Amino acid sequence: MTNFPSAMDKKAFDLRGDAILNVLPIPVIVFGETDEVLEANLSAQSFFQMSLSVLRRHKLADIVPFGSPLLALVHQVRANRGSVSEYRVDIGTPRIGFDKVVDIFATLESDDANDVVIMLQEKTIAEKMDRQMTHRGAARSISAMGSMLAHEIKNPLSGIRGAAQLLETSVAGDDLSLLRLICDETDRIVKLVDRFEDFSDGRPVEREPINIHSVLDHVKRLAISGFARHIRFTETYDPSLPPVWCNRDQLIQVFLNLVKNAAEAIGPDAVDGEIELSTAYRTGVRMVVPGSNSRVALPLEICVRDNGPGVPEDMMRNLFDPFISTKASGSGLGLALVSKIIGDHGGVVECESLPRRTMFRVLLSMQAPRDGRAVESDG
Repeated sequence: MTNFPSAMDKKAFDLRGDAILNVLPIPVIVFGETDEVLEANLSAQSFFQMSLSVLRRHKLADIVPFGSPLLALVHQVRANRGSVSEYRVDIGTPRIGFDKVVDIFATLESDDANDVVIMLQEKTIAEKMDRQMTHRGAARSISAMGSMLAHEIKNPLSGIRGAAQLLETSVAGDDLSLLRLICDETDRIVKLVDRFEDFSDGRPVEREPINIHSVLDHVKRLAISGFARHIRFTETYDPSLPPVWCNRDQLIQVFLNLVKNAAEAIGPDAVDGEIELSTAYRTGVRMVVPGSNSRVALPLEICVRDNGPGVPEDMMRNLFDPFISTKASGSGLGLALVSKIIGDHGGVVECESLPRRTMFRVLLSMQAPRDGRAVESDG
């Protein structure tokens, strides 16, 4: 005789199933017979930026672009009574962002029903992680070059500048302007070499638990008192965010660079320029720590968003490489240094860009435990 589970056992089983779905780092969403949303795990709610109660008021066509292949995919699952997979499907919308390319797995919830379970694997996350490793390696590959330049170039440049200054007292007219040009260009090269030295410093940095909002507020004060005085700032902060285990000065350097880039992208003549600083706690993002098998969670998200013209599409893939710049007079070292500093902190920096919506997202781990274990590691 078959023993059917009691109502209490079934409730416990359902609760366990919900708990398992909610810890999955990939979005899982269930659509009913008329494509209405029935269930969505926490990752799906975060992906679509809607709570479950809000999602349940929508149908599939309301949350994906018009004519999306996902619509046909769901109908195909019902028609074929089987599972279907499709790769690199763009389901981006203005609400969730346009850079949303996913692999999709769709199947019936049961053989005798028309409810469809959809699982989404965001390709851009894996690809961005791979690019982070490339950018980080590129930034570190010029460390030795920085040391070499500092030693082999700065010393003779100092001699050239000193000689030019001595000659200034004995020349006039056009010759004097040429000597001043020599001094100015020498100073410019020294500044460029100094930027290289930032990469060559491999000494461990002192870190402490830092409130990231104090860093962002400091950066904002610097910006509005100088290069971004004509730009409106907005903040969307999560006040419950835990401390970041970091070097305060280096994080100030990172976000000052990102805010300065945003202000320069907006331009000095913009009348509606806006930069948004935001923080949030995101689950589901983990990264392998170089040199070990452990995976570290990166739940702290800090974003710098601007409404400038955006980054040219052909530059996006190599944006964090050394000597890549969108500015005619840029050295192309600023974002490479940002990538190196965040990488040294065990984090990730990435960029999404469209006209009037460019966002740099920094993902970091929380404060390290007192006993020195890796933060939220699986290893």
